[in-house]
Amino acid sequence: MKDLNILVVHGPNLNLLGTREPETYGAQTLADINNELIDLGHSFGVGLATYQSNHEGALVDRLHQAVRDGVDGIVINPAAYTHTSIALRDALLGIAIPFVEVHLSNVYKRESFRHQSFLTDIAVGVVAGFGSNSYNLALRALLAHLQQNK
Repeated sequence: MKDLNILVVHGPNLNLLGTREPETYGAQTLADINNELIDLGHSFGVGLATYQSNHEGALVDRLHQAVRDGVDGIVINPAAYTHTSIALRDALLGIAIPFVEVHLSNVYKRESFRHQSFLTDIAVGVVAGFGSNSYNLALRALLAHLQQNK
C-alpha cells in the first residue's frame, strides 16, 4: 500500500469534538482522532492528510484540490452536510476519487432527518456508530478497497 495518499475530511462542528455532546460523539478531540489516523496510516506506509471546515464551499474546494494533490482515496465525515449538501455530492462525483462515508454516531438511531444521506449511494461504503473507531474502520476498509482495485 506504499505510495497511497489518503485525505480525511471532517465537516462542520467536528472541531468541537471532546466538548460537544460527549454522550453522542465521545470524549476524544478532533486532534486525537487525526493523530490516531495518521499513526494508522503510517503503519500501512500510507501518506495521510486531514482537513476540517465548518464551511461547505471550503470543503468543496478541498475536495477539488485532492485531484491536484494526487489523493488516491478519501475518508469523509460530512457531518450535518450529509443530509443537506448536493454541492459535496457533486464535488465527490466530479473528482471521482473513491471515498468512504463515516459517522461517529449511528445515524439510524437518531432523528429521522439524519437517516437521509446525499452521499451513501456513491460511496465505496459507510461506517457509522462506532465512535472515533468509525474512522479507523473506514480507513482500513478504504485501504483494502484500493488494494483490491489497483
